[in-house]
Amino acid sequence: MASIRLRQVSKEFGLHSRPGQGAGIPRLRGSASDASPGEPQRVLALDQVDLTVPDGQTMAVLGPSGCGKSTLLRVIAGLESDYRGDLFYDEQNMMDVPPRERYVGMVFQNYALYPHFEGRGNLSFFFRMHKAPDTEAEERIRITSEIMGIGFRALLQRKPGTLSGGQQQRVAIARAIVRRPRVFLFDEPLSNLDAKLRSQTRVEIKRLLHRFAITAFYVTHDQTEAMALGDLVAVMREGRIEQVGPFAEVRLQPANTFVAGFLGVPPMNLLHKVEAGDGVLDAGNGLSLRPPPSLLASLASGDSLIVGIRPESVQVTATEGEEGQMGGNDHSAPSTFWEGTVAKVEPDYGRHIQLIHFESGGHRLIGQADIRARIAQGEKIRARFDAIDLHFFEGESGKRIA
Repeated sequence: MASIRLRQVSKEFGLHSRPGQGAGIPRLRGSASDASPGEPQRVLALDQVDLTVPDGQTMAVLGPSGCGKSTLLRVIAGLESDYRGDLFYDEQNMMDVPPRERYVGMVFQNYALYPHFEGRGNLSFFFRMHKAPDTEAEERIRITSEIMGIGFRALLQRKPGTLSGGQQQRVAIARAIVRRPRVFLFDEPLSNLDAKLRSQTRVEIKRLLHRFAITAFYVTHDQTEAMALGDLVAVMREGRIEQVGPFAEVRLQPANTFVAGFLGVPPMNLLHKVEAGDGVLDAGNGLSLRPPPSLLASLASGDSLIVGIRPESVQVTATEGEEGQMGGNDHSAPSTFWEGTVAKVEPDYGRHIQLIHFESGGHRLIGQADIRARIAQGEKIRARFDAIDLHFFEGESGKRIA
């Protein structure tokens, strides 16, 4: 087991495109956007990454496709070379340590099992490569089989082609465990499984991580997995780490508008081009917000902001029979009220709510209503949100203000 530290780690890839090729390739920070066809282009997959995972904890790495999550894992595993910066397992710099000597247990999205070996052969291959005694291999396989639980021994006699996706992933996880790794690396291991198997396997992975307390990186695009499995979560964008912390903390206190708009299902509502005014924030088209006085005191009139609010903090009610209460804000009350028109309704029977997508004053927002409320597309609604639930970001940089 080991703590993992990355310091100013950058990794570039050279793309040698011919005319007509390279379309759709993302050009990240530092790429040669003006390179002519046929000239080498540089894509910066990791951009000065600083990240620390304490010994025995699990870091869930979240981010959109192409942001560098898998490249990060490959650098840690030693599968990518020629990176800049430092990578430490405890106090050992791993720059010149080959992958086979890092004792990494890696679980891939596509299982990556040897198809011509039965389950036992897949687990024992590590020992063959290290020329370990057969007795040691058999003992480690026996212990791992007990750890993996009921029914696993039967999988040892079967080849991957005869196993279901969930069974293949169990063998792949066991192959990582049998090595007694210093670090676990999971690269979207559940994305090929159906919903029920994902849930079952997630519980099994959580049990194993808790039992072994091995430092782990878990790359995923599924926020439920990140929340369930990660002691910490790192949000990535274009090769950079945007924010690190416990999932609840990152979600409730996003560092910038990217994190705010990425975390959460559905993500935070973001109201752009909101201007500071006389005691209120002007959201345009006659709509305003009443922020905390402490925020207004730090703003100059005309300052542009982005205001965020979580959908669960926007309470939506039908306006039928509420004439006289519409048409703006009640500035004497602690809550802000906006009227809007429903664009879409999504029932969530598990939480006894419905998500209401609506438009108000040129803004598109999502709020919640009781599952029993009769709200339909095209209807007028009333949305309420309190100043305490608002998040404020700089208009240009998107960095958090309060």
